[in-house]
Amino acid sequence: MRFLIVRTDIRTVADGEIAAAWAGGHRLRDETTAPEPRRQVVHAEDREAAMHLARALASVGAVRAGRQRIKVLPLGEPLPAYRSRQT
Repeated sequence: MRFLIVRTDIRTVADGEIAAAWAGGHRLRDETTAPEPRRQVVHAEDREAAMHLARALASVGAVRAGRQRIKVLPLGEPLPAYRSRQT
């Protein structure tokens, strides 16, 4: 299975927005409608390689300081190197 490793900026949120989300019972962040800005994107062919890359990216100072985060997303099965012709 292929994986996408993404380093993103964490959006800052005002205290009023937190209180409104808590009171309204809705999500504060919804990645499907408003994804965080991407800083770096890397592909990996298997989970072990993806986790190795994610650990390496996690050593970046901004990630360690909490201003950025690392996401590991599964993409699906790898594409075949070639297509065989059926006769």
